[in-house]
Amino acid sequence: MKHFVDKHSIVREIWGKSDTILLIFAGASAEFALNKVVDWLYFTGKLPKDPLGRLFSTVSYARAIVFSEKQMAYTAIDRINTIHSSVEKKRGQSIPQWAYRDVLFMLIDYSIRSYEILERQLKTHERQDVFNVFMDVGKRMHIQDLPNDYEAFKIMRHEHIKQNLYNGKFTKDLYKQYRKHLGFLRYRLLLESQSLIVPKAVTKLLKLRSISFLSPLISIYKLSRSLKLDNIIKAILLPSNYKKEIKSLNQTTY
Repeated sequence: MKHFVDKHSIVREIWGKSDTILLIFAGASAEFALNKVVDWLYFTGKLPKDPLGRLFSTVSYARAIVFSEKQMAYTAIDRINTIHSSVEKKRGQSIPQWAYRDVLFMLIDYSIRSYEILERQLKTHERQDVFNVFMDVGKRMHIQDLPNDYEAFKIMRHEHIKQNLYNGKFTKDLYKQYRKHLGFLRYRLLLESQSLIVPKAVTKLLKLRSISFLSPLISIYKLSRSLKLDNIIKAILLPSNYKKEIKSLNQTTY
């Protein structure tokens, strides 16, 4: 049976741990809020009503792709295309191709950043592996003008951040929703996590702290994992309503 992502791929390790996944989506939640077409996320109203629920829904699709046999992964990707097409039809507009690329680029960049913050520096071929996996997703989604290699991706990623992000009324409203659904303390944890992972341009646009107070705590957290205490820490810090979903993020076999 051929899998969409090779069993030895670093992508399976990155997307098989709740720690790295949650940090990926901390970064993505910041950049989503700044995107110039964030109004698309408001069209159905689902994201502002339940940002955490949408997070776990998105994670389930991503993991269905990463850990599935190839044909099942294709089915999941095609399902995403169908959902997007339905929303476009209802609105009478098309989502810009650059917006699709932005999401794909975020998944590549934050997958790498998250793993390197919480685990170790990736080797060149491992970064290329992350790039290749998500380029395969992009091609199946028929996203246009994708970069040919990892070096070209880095250039395009920089240009997309410079051109496509804006702190507007939807940005401010989405952050109000984050705070409403997370509560004050968990909201502050989200902001510090975002400071930890997002590029400098995103930090500047959102007026986040340039240095996260979580930075010096990473080593302590790694020690807690070796002592099997990290689940206790996550149970304290993360919403109790989503304990089951958070626990399920850990893939015991890659």
